Amino acid sequence: MTNANDKSEKSSAALRVLSILETVAKSSTPMTATEINVELKLPKPTIHRLCTMLENEGYLQPRLDGRGYLPGKRLSTLAMGIFSNNDHWRTERRGILQRLSEEIGETCNISIPDGSEMVYFDRVETHWPLRIQLKQNHRVPIYCTASGKLFLNNLPSTKRSRLLAKLRFVQHTHNTLTDVNKLKEELKRLSTQDIGVDNEEFMQGMVAIAVPLRSNEGGFYGALTMHAPSARMSMEEALSHIPKLRESAKELVELIDE
Repeated sequence: MTNANDKSEKSSAALRVLSILETVAKSSTPMTATEINVELKLPKPTIHRLCTMLENEGYLQPRLDGRGYLPGKRLSTLAMGIFSNNDHWRTERRGILQRLSEEIGETCNISIPDGSEMVYFDRVETHWPLRIQLKQNHRVPIYCTASGKLFLNNLPSTKRSRLLAKLRFVQHTHNTLTDVNKLKEELKRLSTQDIGVDNEEFMQGMVAIAVPLRSNEGGFYGALTMHAPSARMSMEEALSHIPKLRESAKELVELIDE
């Protein structure tokens, strides 16, 4: 039979774990166990033990140089799952996407990173008969898509370099950048504008632009993207819609952070 002290200890341990995850998730930069503990003030052996456990379970991910933790894949999946499945958020989120799609006249979607791919987890289709079918949960590569490039530019430099070194580049179209040095030049150019661009690089005949969904603390939630057939919209015209995307992205982030 479980006594009151056992329940209290388990509750305390669970709250400590959640506090660690919350602290790392809110930080715009990697945090060491010591830095996390500046806020939480736990016993030193406890904070190191819990951080190691969370790393082993995939909720925290260490930097390449070992100096600090980032949100791991399981923590990111958990956060986006909550955002995706909450009925209140879903209704309001769909409303924002629907309005943006109607204003621009093209398909709009939200995508989140998952390893070396971006995953579409919500989208609103354009009413035009000519459209590009990329359904919910569809996965696309990060090196030749607007949302993927945006994600790469929001990674710490060491993690970005490590990820780029592991990528298998496929020539999807004539415009696909398969040379890592040329891709880095493109990312540097786009970073000054804080956008992602796909100029018929993933699919022939499709252009896309993306803006970040970023927390108030600077954490990257995902990307808000618009894509259209190049026969109907030029890249120059697509870029003119950046202010509309940024406005909708702000609404989406406020919805997440409220």
